[in-house]
Amino acid sequence: MSYTKKNLRDVEDSAVKFGLSDAQEARFARRDLAAEQTGLTHLVIKPGRREAFAHRHRDAEEVYIVLAGSGRVKLDDEIVDLEALDAVRVGPGTTRQLEAGTDGLEVLIVGAHVEGDVEQVPGFWTS
Repeated sequence: MSYTKKNLRDVEDSAVKFGLSDAQEARFARRDLAAEQTGLTHLVIKPGRREAFAHRHRDAEEVYIVLAGSGRVKLDDEIVDLEALDAVRVGPGTTRQLEAGTDGLEVLIVGAHVEGDVEQVPGFWTS
């Protein structure tokens, strides 16, 4: 088949099965879309909360698109404010973590899928 259509609301919320639903919803749509080379994540961070963990990719570049709400993203040592329709490209090797403002933060994340490329970074944004 040359295309696949899937409503992101119908993708499993992985935050539930990993016990992270108090902070966020996380829908990883690559498999549901039968995408072979492209990763797609729909992330909703609850008001005043941070993404459950920071991470970085060795090789993959990602683009974060704010669909609704506002907040901030910490990129290595820099904190960048975010609002609806902001797009942020994050290059390989950059550690990142999102934080929602008082109205929550809804983000679409798109990038190349590279198997085994992600590394969690504990204790990244502590203050």
